[in-house]
Amino acid sequence: MKDEIIKISGKLVDIHKRKIYPASIYLSGEIIREIREESNAPDKFILPGFVDAHIHIESSMVTPGAFAGAAVKQGTTAVVSDPHEIANVLGKEGVDYMINDSEKVPLKFYFGAPSCVPATSFETSGAEINVEDIDIMLGNPDIRFLSEMMNFPGVIFNDGSVLKKIDSAKKHGKKIDGHAPGLRGEMLKKYVSAGITTDHECSTLEEAREKLSLGMKILIREGSAARNLDSLKELVRTNPEDVMLCSDDLHPEMLRERHINKLVSSLISEGFDPYNVIRCATINPAMHYGLDCGLLRPGDKADLIVVDSLESMNVSETWIDGKKVFENGRVVFDYIPGKKVNRFVCSAISAEDIKVKKLPGKIRVIEAVEGELITGTYLWDPGNIDVITADVESDILKIVVKDRYKDFPAAVGFIRGFGLKKGAFASSVAHDSHNIICVGASDEDIVEAINAVIKMKGGLSAVSGNLKKTLTLDIAGIMSTRSVDEIAAAYQDLSETVMSFGTLMKAPFMTLSFMALLVIPELKIGDKGLFDVKEFRLVSLFI
Repeated sequence: MKDEIIKISGKLVDIHKRKIYPASIYLSGEIIREIREESNAPDKFILPGFVDAHIHIESSMVTPGAFAGAAVKQGTTAVVSDPHEIANVLGKEGVDYMINDSEKVPLKFYFGAPSCVPATSFETSGAEINVEDIDIMLGNPDIRFLSEMMNFPGVIFNDGSVLKKIDSAKKHGKKIDGHAPGLRGEMLKKYVSAGITTDHECSTLEEAREKLSLGMKILIREGSAARNLDSLKELVRTNPEDVMLCSDDLHPEMLRERHINKLVSSLISEGFDPYNVIRCATINPAMHYGLDCGLLRPGDKADLIVVDSLESMNVSETWIDGKKVFENGRVVFDYIPGKKVNRFVCSAISAEDIKVKKLPGKIRVIEAVEGELITGTYLWDPGNIDVITADVESDILKIVVKDRYKDFPAAVGFIRGFGLKKGAFASSVAHDSHNIICVGASDEDIVEAINAVIKMKGGLSAVSGNLKKTLTLDIAGIMSTRSVDEIAAAYQDLSETVMSFGTLMKAPFMTLSFMALLVIPELKIGDKGLFDVKEFRLVSLFI
């Protein structure tokens, strides 16, 4: 029995011929059988489906299957995903979970082998992926690349295990993603010469152009935390063949509203060449990673979208492998989650566990800025007191990290920039190892917020006196099987609760999650204590 022929008509945006013309596209099974130019067509535009060139699905706080339901609404048909977050919790089991769950939905997921699990040896993670594991994973056709090599010092200074992972990727013919914020000069040359092919951490044109000159592809990131589109968008004009678009980390409330489609529409509305812009979100990632996603040519997989205009990029239809998966506000596929996975071994804490006794010297305080992964260091003299607590008037709050894998004692520090006047909020979404992290104005609320997360075995909490709100994340303590809409609503409610505690931050949980990210400068905190990223070592609270 022959496949039914499906006809889709509209204004075809042909990024290969660089023109827009009335056309009818004929689909047969998974494939585009024919494209016919017409004399006229309906007033709608047909484009290839968009590809997010680098994303951590886990940051959306939902599973791949739930993520797919939100992504197809925005015209996304494929994602290049680094399962680094769940791998730090569950290792290879976590990566297998992501692959298996993604197979329940039509969205095309292309997963990498996480290169840095744990990200550093200076915090407690739930698992390790060693050189042998990497080699086995890269031999799997479901694993398309070696994920971002965050340990750039290991590359530069010839760490044996790091170089073996890179060699394994070369042996299997897989691309190697980079992660080298601010790396320049001779050290950058050595990093690139090892075989690193991309970078999504550029924040300035000068940095990006230096990396381009050495042969790297630049992924322009516009996520929930780091947003570099405005700084780097000129590259779409000057280097359209070497640029891709990505979100990296996209929280649920933002995924509900936009994905790559709105980055494309924003650039086109500003006057950027539409063919160059669309190329960055389609052809470039497909060619670089060797993805089997369609690019709107006869014989290609039928992965396409229908939108109202190039300037607004509102999606009315999304097709993947010749099947309509989204139409006029409705997702046309079901998602049935599989078994739950987690790793959570953690006992409740008490106020005594986070008490800080005065020692000689000033205190190192983390300086946080909303929307920034980079932090600063502030030296604080708390005065002549025996026990040091938060100083709300000076915006110096207590920050606590409690490991959730081996039940070690909590690490305690201080932080400024959150502006809480009362209460505390905690999360088991804490990059990279996803231990429990909490910021608060009082020890009592901090303890209650952390213990609420422990009781849920993962999730978010906000506490102030008798007020307590929570959101359970029942997959590895970082994701939920619920829909993006449900999680976004709950997440937004929690964020607003924290705002009512006095913070001026619009995304306090997101900023909190990066305070334990020990690979981004300057001063961070893990479950083993304060960490100076520039010196790459643990440091004392008192100096």
